[in-house]
Amino acid sequence: MNGSKSVTLSALQSSVLNLSQAFINFFDGRALYPTFKKPQGKQSIQFPQNVKVLEHDQIKFPGNLGVVKAKIHRELVGIVKTVTVSKMPDCRYYASLLMDDGIARPETIEDGKAIGIDLGLLDFVVTSEGSKYQNPRHLKKHERNLKRKQKKLSRKKNKTTNKRRKAKLAVAKVHARIARVREDFRHKLSRKIVDENQIIVVENLAVKNMVKNHCLAKSISDAGWGMFCTMLKYKAEAFGKVYLEVGRFFPSSHLCSETLLSLPKMDLSVREFDCPHCGKRHDRDVNAAINIKNEGLRILALGTSVTALGGNVRPKQYGRKSTNVEAVALELGSPLSIRRMRVG
Repeated sequence: MNGSKSVTLSALQSSVLNLSQAFINFFDGRALYPTFKKPQGKQSIQFPQNVKVLEHDQIKFPGNLGVVKAKIHRELVGIVKTVTVSKMPDCRYYASLLMDDGIARPETIEDGKAIGIDLGLLDFVVTSEGSKYQNPRHLKKHERNLKRKQKKLSRKKNKTTNKRRKAKLAVAKVHARIARVREDFRHKLSRKIVDENQIIVVENLAVKNMVKNHCLAKSISDAGWGMFCTMLKYKAEAFGKVYLEVGRFFPSSHLCSETLLSLPKMDLSVREFDCPHCGKRHDRDVNAAINIKNEGLRILALGTSVTALGGNVRPKQYGRKSTNVEAVALELGSPLSIRRMRVG
């Protein structure tokens, strides 16, 4: 393919910059070694300039693309900087617009209503106020349909036939639907929590280690805790609110929220217990959420990060890390050790 006629020079330069950033993420330990994209997976191209959003829901691209119809789902405010066009495995096209609205990020205010969040599988979110949001289990709802489509695909042995391509597209559409409903649920819940609270405290979970449990790996992956925390973070920062993560070594489930004394070891099947110290009956998840909130407020007041005795003992590993990427001081000896629219 003649690159000079098919795409603009700025689009080719943008792909090189993305490759450079991928290698930086690899050497910094944030990602795996960059690999080539598969033709069957997601394909994307960036246009860093000469893109205009026209009236009547149209986008004008440079080069041979010209004017393309689009379904713009929200009002665009600001100047268009970069447009990324993506082709998904289910043959849907999306355009992600990077806008410069000229509005400075608001200053963070640490006064206001605080909430602690405990993430789980039975209840996706349990708050320190006692509210529980049930895990919708999107994969389980569509698992029967997905199984049927995958069986049809497995029967198509010849990989070059149109029947196999159609069967593969049918499987991709089911996966895309699951991803969309899951994303919709996380967006709505994170928006509700951010709108109602000023300080949001969650637990930094080691999801990569948790999925090694073959009995719970599918359920944990379907829950999507990592992306939910990312949504909470950027939505809170956009409105000048506080997002905090408590260290994964903090024993939120093994402390009484009233006395802060250690509790005897309990099996995961125990959801309510009578505290031997205060004599009250506690809900296990609500008790953990209260402890997470109190620990977050303590960290916020001290301006330091909780860690295990003797320093930070978490090994360097690939996968999801804390969404708090800013450098923070370590407290030794703690006592309580983008806008997207459909195109076409």
